[in-house]
Amino acid sequence: MLVGLAFATVLFLVPYSASADDLPSWKNGASKQQVTNFVKAVSTEGSGDYIPATDRIAVFDNDGTLWGEQPMYVQLAFALDRVKSLAPAHPEWKNTEPFKSVLSGDLAGVAASGEKGLVELVAATHAGMTGDEFSKIAGDWIATARHPKTGKLYTEMVYQPMLELVNYLKANDFTVFIVSGGGIEFMRPWTERVYGIPSQNVVGSSIKSKLEHVQGKPAIVRLPEIDFIDDGPGKPVGIYTHIGRRPIAAFGNSDGDFEMLEWTTSGAKRSLGLIVHHDDAEREFAYDRNSHFGKLDRALSASKTQGWTVVSMKNDWIQVYPQ
Repeated sequence: MLVGLAFATVLFLVPYSASADDLPSWKNGASKQQVTNFVKAVSTEGSGDYIPATDRIAVFDNDGTLWGEQPMYVQLAFALDRVKSLAPAHPEWKNTEPFKSVLSGDLAGVAASGEKGLVELVAATHAGMTGDEFSKIAGDWIATARHPKTGKLYTEMVYQPMLELVNYLKANDFTVFIVSGGGIEFMRPWTERVYGIPSQNVVGSSIKSKLEHVQGKPAIVRLPEIDFIDDGPGKPVGIYTHIGRRPIAAFGNSDGDFEMLEWTTSGAKRSLGLIVHHDDAEREFAYDRNSHFGKLDRALSASKTQGWTVVSMKNDWIQVYPQ
């Protein structure tokens, strides 16, 4: 196992007492203080803001919040690889968009196909198999797939400060969930190994499926049709449907997380909304308001009136990735 992933795994296996020192990759400043003050207030019995452990729900976006999302979503990279591997059985793809652009390496052409094209890619590459088969394919891919710029495994492109934050919350009796626009079935095979968040605590987008008998045995078969998009206004709906409780802490990085942050922090209990601001071009990538990809405009503007914490990668984090 590579050093970065091994280090992240050790973090989740070694017991310790919870304190602000559990966030060593965070600089001592206002952002860290806001996080630790919130955790202390809601987890200290006798505090006016004390919240029982059963109601300490924290939700994290995945892409751009727990790991990198540039130059493309990791699941999109998975779908592109799947198109290439399946292409020999689909000669018609050579002349059909968006598959034609994928096979020629024209990412601009893929992007130009819009949401319709992306849905077609997901339907063609994620369906027509059992759930168990897809889980194995996704798990095998993520175990070896590497980032095109850094050459690191995608699982090494997780954010060390956020891994520490997940662990810090868990040590203070929070139940932590991932709530992502990414595919729920794509994430579940590896989230516990990478983040320490079990598969049942993953909420995401999904395609339709049905029960069929395959080789005489019942199996869940994936259909080429989108069932639910867990992004934007879909995130609070996904939380309500899967978790059944309003969180008291939400962590995101883009306008796709706005509704999740807004709904979480509009409850009666003390709450925390936090935005990861990608402003570190040297150690990661810099993009925000004017970026077509991972756009952060509405959420960043609302942070001042909503009281959300904005974490600067450049100024608030000592390190970005596990060493």
